[in-house]
Amino acid sequence: MNKIKASIVGGAGYTAGELIRILINHPNVEITSIYSTSNSGNPVSKVHEDLLGETNLIFTDKIDQDSDVVFLCLGHGKSRKFLENNLYSKNTKIIDLSNDFRVKPNHTFQERSFTYGLPELQREEIRKAKNIANPGCFATAIQLALLPLAKEGLLHKDIHINAVTGSTGAGQSLSSTTHFSWRNNNVSFYKEFSHQHEAEILQSIHYLGDDNYQLYFLPMRGNFSRGILAGVYLKTDISKEQAINLYTEYYKDHPFIYLSNDPISIKQVVNTNKCLLEIQRHGDILLITSVIDNLTKGASGQAIQNMNLLFGFDESEGLHLKPVAF
Repeated sequence: MNKIKASIVGGAGYTAGELIRILINHPNVEITSIYSTSNSGNPVSKVHEDLLGETNLIFTDKIDQDSDVVFLCLGHGKSRKFLENNLYSKNTKIIDLSNDFRVKPNHTFQERSFTYGLPELQREEIRKAKNIANPGCFATAIQLALLPLAKEGLLHKDIHINAVTGSTGAGQSLSSTTHFSWRNNNVSFYKEFSHQHEAEILQSIHYLGDDNYQLYFLPMRGNFSRGILAGVYLKTDISKEQAINLYTEYYKDHPFIYLSNDPISIKQVVNTNKCLLEIQRHGDILLITSVIDNLTKGASGQAIQNMNLLFGFDESEGLHLKPVAF
């Protein structure tokens, strides 16, 4: 099989670095272009230092219009503007990692229609798609905790979510709340009940038919680099055993979702495309804990999972990654 040609736009950021790290070892992909105007001519390993000795790729300020697939790793609101000014072949498939095309009515742009790329929700639609709006990191972790309940019409009560993310979720640009001296030994809420990923979550749950509830989401900034831990809890009549059976059945054919009988933690998933789920019941409250790596399953790994589906590869190709456990 000939390798597909992949290019990356916005090549200096965290998600681009993860894409490169995974794609250089993908058996069916050749990276032909890594676009970064601020780093043009520099070795990729100059910015992504973990890739020293792994690749000789060089940043460029010219786009590859004939790529088979383009990954847009641009800031939120910038992908749409970039595509207005840069034309790709109609045969080029685009996977956008920003929030520009995730929520209706933003799925359509010019002559392109973007499919929401959560494989555990609509894998068959992704296989037939031309362009993908890659889900957000919080949205991924939370949706994976809720999809089996939504499918069975069991979301009748208010849903409460406490979730914490690492500093890489905010990108590379420094601010007062991403600086080491602020993050170290510190934790805080932000965007309380108003996080932009809520729209994605509600859209997916409504896609499965549930809408008789309120969502209360408290996001937190953690004092660590990468990973998300989300605690999702709600009142329900189903037992823990019924919930476990429900989740086991829903995810039985999805290669990256694992149900754990033991307490789970972020270190089990860092550097992988896995999502671990743990179910507990306390009185009439069902608690679903979800952990992912925000840069892999929450961004670049999921983007490659979507690429695999778009091009007919095995869904887990190139994504057999070992967690950094210690």
